[in-house]
Amino acid sequence: METTTFGAIAAAGVAAGGIAVCFAGNGEGLLRPPGAADEADFRARCIKCGRCLEACPYQAIRMAKGPTGAETGTPVIDARAQACRLCADFPCIAACPTEALHPVSARDEVRMGCAVINRDLCIAVQGMRCEVCYRACPFIDSAIAIGASVREGDAIHAVFEPLIDPEKCVGCGLCVQRCVVSDPQVAIEIVRDYGEARRRIDEEQAKHVSNPWAG
Repeated sequence: METTTFGAIAAAGVAAGGIAVCFAGNGEGLLRPPGAADEADFRARCIKCGRCLEACPYQAIRMAKGPTGAETGTPVIDARAQACRLCADFPCIAACPTEALHPVSARDEVRMGCAVINRDLCIAVQGMRCEVCYRACPFIDSAIAIGASVREGDAIHAVFEPLIDPEKCVGCGLCVQRCVVSDPQVAIEIVRDYGEARRRIDEEQAKHVSNPWAG
């Protein structure tokens, strides 16, 4: 099989309306399309043909761009710009000629990563009523739920906090795209390694978040 040149990749990306996304590091922080396995397996199989970019009806898949490295020209998703919509027929997977994107039989079997909420930035944790990420989730009340609680020393203001279940979250990034927080950064990110995501979720839940209603 002939490897596609970078020029052809760029042409495919432009034809599909794709946009190059700059990256840094070894690729572990990039959000890959559905069906991608671990990063090493993905890189070994992906020939950078751009067919998944062309197949995506939402133009969510873009081309990674960087000065050097194996990641250049590979497909990535910038969830903040356009998250994966988890198409029922997975046209991106069907278009992949090398199974760099492995077939999946159902939307809830996708494992792109897991959402982690920064509780210092989440306005729901601060006491404001916000359910934007919860309402955006295609697996509402499964991958994400709303937990009600009260803070110590505050018997008046309830906190309705979004809670992620790592066993159910598929990492589509729709919560990231819809998050209303942007300063200093979005309050949610997708972590591709599920073990790391669980560790960070536990770490966030153990955090003491200051009470804005305290006197």
